[in-house]
Amino acid sequence: MSSDLSATSITKRLEGKVALITGGASGIGECTARLFVKHGAKVLIADVQDDLGLSLCQEFDSPETISFVHCDVSSDSDVKNAVDLAVSRYGKLDIMYNNAGIGGNPDPSILSAENEDFKKVFDVNVFGSFLGAKYAAKVMIPNKKGCILFTSSVASVCCSGSLYAYIASKHAVVGLAKNLSVELGQYGIRVNSISPFGVATPMLRNAVGNKEKKEVEQVIASAATLKEVILEPEDIANAALYLASDESKYVSGINLVVDGGYSLTNPSFAIAMQSLFS
Repeated sequence: MSSDLSATSITKRLEGKVALITGGASGIGECTARLFVKHGAKVLIADVQDDLGLSLCQEFDSPETISFVHCDVSSDSDVKNAVDLAVSRYGKLDIMYNNAGIGGNPDPSILSAENEDFKKVFDVNVFGSFLGAKYAAKVMIPNKKGCILFTSSVASVCCSGSLYAYIASKHAVVGLAKNLSVELGQYGIRVNSISPFGVATPMLRNAVGNKEKKEVEQVIASAATLKEVILEPEDIANAALYLASDESKYVSGINLVVDGGYSLTNPSFAIAMQSLFS
């Protein structure tokens, strides 16, 4: 094999695969869509942000490479239609990335948490993920292969004392992924979740009053355990690329926490002790 061919085979880690990415029009989903296409996949973006999704697709020369479908993941018919479209347009479905999610209202306490907001967050984050997995599994089980991914959060392994709907939903997503990995493993289908630390995505920036990206990144970095590096959406996309590729062919049932070690420690004791020496 020539060096050129060897380099190509290494670069195209998803050559010949078809991926459906929910919430793929912006943030982590957008970065993942771009990266998957770069590595040879055909991608269908499913999102409610029609203008952003269509604009992203127009950046690429071939509509055969990447396309868009309107999809509210809390709608059974929308999700079924997205999966059916991926199969009819590209012939199969290898990767289902349930990435769409919302943060909900920032509840400072259980007493201020709004019932309807709680239900809405679960409809998108949990029920939407369930629907994506359900319809993907219907396609993948007969083929005895496939990869189902979920975006969870560092909130699935540690808690902040607020954002009840969001934190509960992200714990639920991890539980869903792990349970699916047990059932679907017998059909050769791998199921994993990814739990990022804070990333200055449009969703997070909007949640904090449309702050500038650098300002949000600085605040996140100040709380991070791993210093001298900023967590970017591309880093989560790279984690998804690994889990979607054949390089992780025996990796299933894990919650890949991309948090620079943040969830391993509680700084409260160290901060309290420092006050004794000040």
